[in-house]
Amino acid sequence: MSGAARSLLSEPGRYMRAFRLFLTRSTEHQAMRAFIGDRLPPLLHSIGEGKEEINILSIGGGAGEIDLLIVTQVRARYPGVPINNEVVEPNAEQIVKYKERVATTAGLEGVRFTWHQETAEEYQHRTTASHQLRKWDLIHLIQMLYYVKDIPATLSFFHGLLDTNARILIILVSGSSGWAHLWKQFGASLPRDDLCKYISAADVAAALDAGGMRFQSHELPSDLDISDCFVEGSGDGELLLDFLTETCNFSKVVPPALRAGVLEALRDPACSVHRDGKVLFNNNLEALMVAP
Repeated sequence: MSGAARSLLSEPGRYMRAFRLFLTRSTEHQAMRAFIGDRLPPLLHSIGEGKEEINILSIGGGAGEIDLLIVTQVRARYPGVPINNEVVEPNAEQIVKYKERVATTAGLEGVRFTWHQETAEEYQHRTTASHQLRKWDLIHLIQMLYYVKDIPATLSFFHGLLDTNARILIILVSGSSGWAHLWKQFGASLPRDDLCKYISAADVAAALDAGGMRFQSHELPSDLDISDCFVEGSGDGELLLDFLTETCNFSKVVPPALRAGVLEALRDPACSVHRDGKVLFNNNLEALMVAP
């Protein structure tokens, strides 16, 4: 590994370009929308029973697309009940986009939004130090547990904030996904720092079990078109390789043998399928619903 290799998260601008490309080439948000629209409502059937206000905490809410789908489902289940939706998101650009989305989305009457530009750990430290801990009816941690330093402690902290009948919704890549296979094979050769951990829902489920927390698991099928990764000189292909490996300028900073090994693994049936001339990476997700 070259000494110049560093996490993609160390360059926020390139990370956001890679992330947006990932969203356009994958069915991730479609899979989440299907889950939230079809399977989530029955799982939320009791979170607001008898409540004068429903409190939702979004950790890593991003630009708000998925958050607003969840808020809409809660609002439909409990019409007329005010909703307090607080968002913890470290990226200022994402918060701006979230606010713009709220301003242009109809049907959010009775929903109050508050944004905090901070990480999950900063939120935990701030609320604990200022004795501002409160109970929540729904906490969601969607595609963000890769970026916390102590996963068991984070799970325990947020679990302790659940009110009666409340739930935590966690969504991560599945333990059977291409991500899990890729990280298992090459994680030790990729940048290792505090910015990102190579974990899957299987690791989180094990931590929940160890902590004595009850949960249900739901698989969300998804794929990612990585065909451009195999087109020499493709800028989109290089961005996708950066995102898949969480390495900034992956092809430029790693030894050629490592790049070749990653590309070979990405073609392998354990990671991808070949369909209609495309290489489709297994981007399956898993949703974990955690009870108090």
